Amino acid sequence: MSKPFTLRLAMAAAIALLASNAFAGEVLERVKKSGEIVDAVVNDYPPFAYLNDKNELDGFDIDVAKAFAAKLGVKLRLETPGWETIIGGHWANRWDIAITSSTPTEERAKVVNFPVNYYSVPAVLVVNKDETSIKSIADISGKRVGVGTGSSYEAYLNKTFSIPGQPAIKFPFGDVQIVPGDETVNFQNLALGPGVRLDAIVASLGTAQGQIDAQGKLKVLGEPLFAEPNAVVTDKGDPDWDAEVKRAITALKEDGTLAKISQKWFKTDITKYAF
Repeated sequence: MSKPFTLRLAMAAAIALLASNAFAGEVLERVKKSGEIVDAVVNDYPPFAYLNDKNELDGFDIDVAKAFAAKLGVKLRLETPGWETIIGGHWANRWDIAITSSTPTEERAKVVNFPVNYYSVPAVLVVNKDETSIKSIADISGKRVGVGTGSSYEAYLNKTFSIPGQPAIKFPFGDVQIVPGDETVNFQNLALGPGVRLDAIVASLGTAQGQIDAQGKLKVLGEPLFAEPNAVVTDKGDPDWDAEVKRAITALKEDGTLAKISQKWFKTDITKYAF
């Protein structure tokens, strides 16, 4: 090998290395360097994420986050900045990821990224078991309907909800008295009786079933309203990190880890339709 060619080869390798470093993702590099991933989650969304009897974060999303960190070979640190703060984007490097049951919508995608879906569950209408005046979603017109603050269910009742890449959502009801708030409190209020504080709730089937089992005074009414994909959330600006997140979550799907976590919490695999 001639010296000029060797020199050219070395220069090309150096340029390639510089280019690689220049385009290396900031979040990905930070995670690699620190050996830790910071996951932003909510703490009031059982059975997905909540404080258990030991005052520890527990739930489906927490187990997925633990598996994700293990797949990357890093430690996991959980923080709870609040749902609206998470979905508002502009994280300023405070968190690396949010595995926190977020539905990707066109509006949200303007400020955060959704690199990969990891489960999908139906949205349902929940009423008190003694409810007689509400027989379908069409009957919630004028009623007081509880939803999680800032949730996709609130957007659904406002008739502004859409899911990118899926058929248009139907809204077969008139104006509704939307009551946003903490979902656990909403379910407790609905359990007091039909129309006492709330007439109905729109929530995920997983959350609804957990509350139905716990309260013993509620029921799901009618067919699911729509199928809601839930995605991992990242902040804007690091395509390398998004690609790594997608790779790791997909690997957890393929090796059966996500299915096992789902079976633990729901006795069924809510992840099978997400990919």
